[in-house]
Amino acid sequence: MIYEERNYSFAPLNFRPFLKLFEEEGLALTRAHLGTLVAYFTTETGQLNTAVHIWAFDDLADRDRRREAMWNDPAWLAYSAKVLPWILRMDNRLLKPTGFSPLR
Repeated sequence: MIYEERNYSFAPLNFRPFLKLFEEEGLALTRAHLGTLVAYFTTETGQLNTAVHIWAFDDLADRDRRREAMWNDPAWLAYSAKVLPWILRMDNRLLKPTGFSPLR
């Protein structure tokens, strides 16, 4: 199992509209493709106006297959065209749990 942490930062005026649109349109699309949403957060300290989401995948091949399918879905492309211009910064980390991690 691997986990992907994705952080998207927005200008203050675009952050709430992004969250609303993600909840209304993006969440179902993303779940349909990426599968297991482990957590979705907003930041209260540090880099503000940031959405942090964590997804679980069986392995890198599973992640690659799922993300490729998502970027070939016309519905995802239409949604992403709405939100990508709002994103100021994207950070991504692939995380591998330790043997003693509660998440495996």
